[in-house]
Amino acid sequence: MGQFYDYAVTRPDGSEWNMKELEGKVVVVVNTATGCGFTPQYEPLEKMYEAYHDKGLEIVDIPCNQFAGQTPGTDDEIHEFCTLKYNTQFPQMKKSDVNGENALPLYTFLKSQKGFEGFGSGPKALMMGTMLKKIDKDYKNNPDIKWNFTKFVINREGDVVARFEPTEDMKQLEECVAGLL
Repeated sequence: MGQFYDYAVTRPDGSEWNMKELEGKVVVVVNTATGCGFTPQYEPLEKMYEAYHDKGLEIVDIPCNQFAGQTPGTDDEIHEFCTLKYNTQFPQMKKSDVNGENALPLYTFLKSQKGFEGFGSGPKALMMGTMLKKIDKDYKNNPDIKWNFTKFVINREGDVVARFEPTEDMKQLEECVAGLL
């Protein structure tokens, strides 16, 4: 299975970005969507990137269309949406799968390191649980990505230290990242 630095992801231009280049940085890997109720999370992600990038934070944005088809566009269309609507500056990868037989090997690794631990509490958590029961009755017992904007945090040593579901408060993600920098 290796370690985080053994993996690579593909940029929209087809070139590979080896995670080895991120050694010594704190990394957030997030599967994103342009037409999701959680899409506004791009805003706090960008603010976090602006605040901490110079201190060693990198965000790896991996658009994914596996959840209710909420990322239908081309890589160019997705990038244009994110930069125009949210002024994102962090690197965006080629649209990819995060679950199933075509899942990025990086995601197979991330899920093996941090499985699903629940959606927390509150209305969004209840809504997600109800919806997922209809899609996958066993969703609580497998490590698969459940929805858009699931975030993995990797420390400066390359360890996967946290997984944040899309229902979790973005302030908790920022506190986690800030504590590692």
